[in-house]
Amino acid sequence: MLMYPQIDPVALQLGPLAIHWYGLTYLAAFGLFLWLGTRRLGHEPFASLTGAQAWARRDVEDILFLGVLGVILGGRLGYVLFYKPLDYLAHPLSVFAVWEGGMSFHGGLIGVLLAMAWFARSRQRPWLQVMDFVAPCVPTGLAAGRIGNFINGELWGRVADPALPWGMVFRGAGPLPRHPSQLYQFLLEGLLLFVLLWLYARRPRRVGEVSAAFLTGYGSMRFTAEFFREPDAHLGLLGLGLSMGQWLSLPMVLAGLALWRWAQRPSRP
Repeated sequence: MLMYPQIDPVALQLGPLAIHWYGLTYLAAFGLFLWLGTRRLGHEPFASLTGAQAWARRDVEDILFLGVLGVILGGRLGYVLFYKPLDYLAHPLSVFAVWEGGMSFHGGLIGVLLAMAWFARSRQRPWLQVMDFVAPCVPTGLAAGRIGNFINGELWGRVADPALPWGMVFRGAGPLPRHPSQLYQFLLEGLLLFVLLWLYARRPRRVGEVSAAFLTGYGSMRFTAEFFREPDAHLGLLGLGLSMGQWLSLPMVLAGLALWRWAQRPSRP
């Protein structure tokens, strides 16, 4: 088994200013989205749209700005509502203490969906067209976030077989080796999902198909990774022995399958 390397969460200290690795991973995620979004402009149908419906780099920048707001606000509110509603109800001001941690991907996803709905309405574009544009550019950001989790030594995995070669002992998690589930999620929800979505989205698809592939792909991979991730201590395993992350992923898979079926109708472009 391996010992978790004692990585200082502060990447750079400039007097009273501390630059954390986790913040740098967020910065990397936003930079990757901007780069991939610019390349996505060359994919169909976005490359052939003209007039008022034409896409440009400014659209990518505006989507990034709105997406950041959606991730931060939605991620925080999602964590409050999904994971610790009673705690925050008793101490409502702690909702704003974001420096203490606490973000939910599923809440961030809802925030992004709402932000993209506002963008689509303001630009008079179909909402699903906007989501099809965004979806392949998201997984690299998720991968960067999981690297941040690993550097911070948080969200570790469940206890592993001592014979597992990459089982890792994390500080604060006891003496037993655990699955490095942050790296599992980095590989599954990050790199693998990106490769599959990017290759799939490079060819013309019906409206909604790329979004459906993202929902189904992420939901399935997150559901699988949760079997190796330690459930939140204050929640544990819920009904049917599933974690909160798994219960929140199931609606994503169902929504993705329903959207896929809707997109396959002969009347859809």
